[in-house]
Amino acid sequence: MRVAVSGAMGRLGSAIAEGISNARELQLTGAYAPGHAGKTVGGIEVVDSLKKMNAQIMVECAHPKVVMENLRKWHAREMHVVVGTSGFTADRINELKSFWGEDDPGCLIVPNFSIGAVLMMRFAEMASIHFDSAEIIERHEDTKPDAPSGTALATAMRMGEHRSPSEQKDNTEVVKGARGGLVSGVRVHSLRMKGMLSDQEVAFSNKGEIFSIHHSSTSYESFVNGALQAIRYVKTIKGVEIGLDAALDFDTKNI
Repeated sequence: MRVAVSGAMGRLGSAIAEGISNARELQLTGAYAPGHAGKTVGGIEVVDSLKKMNAQIMVECAHPKVVMENLRKWHAREMHVVVGTSGFTADRINELKSFWGEDDPGCLIVPNFSIGAVLMMRFAEMASIHFDSAEIIERHEDTKPDAPSGTALATAMRMGEHRSPSEQKDNTEVVKGARGGLVSGVRVHSLRMKGMLSDQEVAFSNKGEIFSIHHSSTSYESFVNGALQAIRYVKTIKGVEIGLDAALDFDTKNI
């Protein structure tokens, strides 16, 4: 399979490009990064022209500000796309579905390529049914361009499907924002700290017990295996799909 990476000079994009170049059944045929033409990643030259792209599958890792414009380009070229860019809220997903039809080539939105993070999201969804209180604390590097993270958004939306809005008490804040933001009825707290990469805790409680699920990525290498799984999987689907669960053969219907 011929695969290209958009945002190939970013830390996520470059790690995935290297992973593709080392995968036997995949061929890295494009590295797209406007403003970086002539540099190399994954053993190939970076380009800033769509005319030089020769791929069946695009892995989109560009900045959230340009990702929707890019997705329209890949859709027009009838490419399969794996989206690793963060910040896909429900509104942004609906915007994508407004032009990416159910019978179009697969477009897989992946909030987090780490296998451990995928398991964390699934376990959080399962636990959400059984606990009265639930909140998310996510920590990322201070240069991350969006808050909450895509992982936190996806986790909260999945948990919110099993929780009633009436369970969330409206506490008075002495300082605005101290209680975090509400996503699908779940409080999300975003910390931006120097030296962090990707870290998320989902905290639960009932009367008499506390339960916590915690995942950390310490290197961008943690995202490569999941990205390769997503690339192999996206060719088998049509339309927009969210998450790596199906690619990893997790049964999401049995929650």
